[in-house]
Amino acid sequence: MRAMLDVALHCSVELVARSEIAGRQELSADYVAHLFRRLRDAGLVLGVRGPSGGYSLARTAESICIGEFVRAVEGPSAAADCVLSVQEHPCPRIAQCAAHQVWMRLSGIMAEFLDSSTLADLCGDARNLALEDSTLRL
Repeated sequence: MRAMLDVALHCSVELVARSEIAGRQELSADYVAHLFRRLRDAGLVLGVRGPSGGYSLARTAESICIGEFVRAVEGPSAAADCVLSVQEHPCPRIAQCAAHQVWMRLSGIMAEFLDSSTLADLCGDARNLALEDSTLRL
């Protein structure tokens, strides 16, 4: 999430270099490359190779919901494994399990929350935090 936020905050003028993202976010450059391959495959960022290359958003920050990039990097998520429909070995108790219903509802709430906030919202939060704490690096 931090790497995607970094691009959104810095790509308005030029491409954001992998090394810059890695440095600001204290991540390895290889890990940033790994993340951005997934984000590019999901159509969320554009990548340009070469010495003057880097990343930019493929769409506006207002049109990218947080859930999109979380799912692109992490894959499907749920409050418990039994909720994931792609599970290889489903729990044999699902039909009679009250706890499964709780995990289903909670997973739905989590997905709704992530899909109701945009990258632009996250950028606004980061800018507000930076105004409150001048030691924060954007």
